Amino acid sequence: MPTVDIRDPISLSELIKLATFGNDVVILDEGKAVARLASIPQTKGKIKFGSMKGKIWIAHDFDGPLPDDIQAAFEGK
Repeated sequence: MPTVDIRDPISLSELIKLATFGNDVVILDEGKAVARLASIPQTKGKIKFGSMKGKIWIAHDFDGPLPDDIQAAFEGK
């Protein structure tokens, strides 16, 4: 985590560039941490329900009982 003294001649745009790449920047005053600059996580686009229609399938018995040997393996037998 990069640290910068409050009196260092560094521009705000440079600090923002550091934060944009996922680095929290700690701002120090006389060696003590007084602030932290962090990026805001970018959100993904809206979810479009039904966009995978015809591209995936689920077996008709996906929630049916497992074969005995596989069930035994899950139960540690």
